[in-house]
Amino acid sequence: MNNSQLRRIGVPDFCIKSALAAVQVLAKQRGVRGGAMKERMRAVLAAPEDFVEDVDLGEFARDIIEDREFTRPEPIEYRTWGNDIDAGAHHQMQQSCSLPMAVGGALMPDAHIGYGLPIGGVLALDNAVVPYAVGVDIACRMKLSVLDLPVAALDEEFHRCKHALEGGTRFGVGSTHQRPQQHDVMDEDWTVTRVTRENKDKAWRQLGTSGSGNHFVEFGVFTLDVRDEELGLDAGEYVALLSHSGSRGAGASVCNVYSSIARKRLPKRYEDVQRLAWLDMDSEAGQEYWAAMNLMGDYAAANHAVIHRLVSDLLGAAVIGGVENHHNFAWKEMHGGKEVIVHRKGATPAGAGVLGVIPGSMADPAYVVRGKGNPASLDSASHGAGRRMSRTQAKDTYNFKAVKKDLAVKGITILSAGADEVPGVYKNIDAVMGEQQDLVDIVARFDPKIVKMCGDGSRAED
Repeated sequence: MNNSQLRRIGVPDFCIKSALAAVQVLAKQRGVRGGAMKERMRAVLAAPEDFVEDVDLGEFARDIIEDREFTRPEPIEYRTWGNDIDAGAHHQMQQSCSLPMAVGGALMPDAHIGYGLPIGGVLALDNAVVPYAVGVDIACRMKLSVLDLPVAALDEEFHRCKHALEGGTRFGVGSTHQRPQQHDVMDEDWTVTRVTRENKDKAWRQLGTSGSGNHFVEFGVFTLDVRDEELGLDAGEYVALLSHSGSRGAGASVCNVYSSIARKRLPKRYEDVQRLAWLDMDSEAGQEYWAAMNLMGDYAAANHAVIHRLVSDLLGAAVIGGVENHHNFAWKEMHGGKEVIVHRKGATPAGAGVLGVIPGSMADPAYVVRGKGNPASLDSASHGAGRRMSRTQAKDTYNFKAVKKDLAVKGITILSAGADEVPGVYKNIDAVMGEQQDLVDIVARFDPKIVKMCGDGSRAED
């Protein structure tokens, strides 16, 4: 009997392996075949408790009993911030909270549907990590650098600012620098896993570049109402450089390799949540993914550091302050008195006193925030305004040339972008910030003035 025949007589998927083993033993050692084999297997299905000590059928019988006694645990509860969240994101969050090792969850006000864990989802697991709950763009992050330039320079020296953005950035799938850039991250141990070793050369070529989708580099006006000691800046208006990018092709390879390994190990009972396949942190694969993920975190930070160095050098400006943070990552943190793995997919770390950046859109402000450490959100906040329509719908709805012209009238210059990233595809950032006042305090505001994004319409998750 094969898999299909076993399923037809009622053998559950969970028990197929032990059923096949029993069939082989009965056929080879006992000469049981055909109708007699089906009869024997049906007998076990009818009364497995009668066969638990059977030398040939015991394991199969015990699996049948285990399968019948198994009840999939009810999803743990999760807290939601915000009301403008689609049903698909809630469905994904409920699936995520149904994992057997789930111990905590939260949904941020910018949430929308993604792959596996929704964008804006926060998930705490006991001793397990889900590659797709981190995401394809591992360590996608924000970096803001305050520069020693007068705000008037954005208008009076516009062409220099434009030249700095055009010359210091590269965008798009597969984008590289003609001459590889330098950063200490390339001296780290890239042999921690096979996939990082094999992707080191690609990572070096892509060092200091940005992807597609919602990745950007832009100049804007940074406004600080009161002096902030941690930033080391007095109240006032400054020119700032803000970027959004991640770990590029190397990070995507790490996600794909270890998600594939996790899916192959996924218990049959959880085949409906393939994108949420997990790796036990005590397993070799789990430890490898963790090492690779953290290396990708260092690499993503290096990408931003190189971008900011190139752009500020071309502009002839010095950095006098700044803040940066990941928002597609997993952390080992203490919650409820226990160490857990907190996945933040499109969510900003917002522990007590922790600084972060939450962007709006090419026309709307970004905010520098300081976390309040709300335990109900697992010390998290939104990572942006959040999409309110798909990229396909956006391209069918908006005329990019018309939007670009309208933004120019408002004093915002778009050097390159696409209709899938115009302001109308995002929720209102101020409404989102209003929905998470118990998660973060606003420290400063950044208003975009000169914006550069990928203009080829390529799709990215986040």
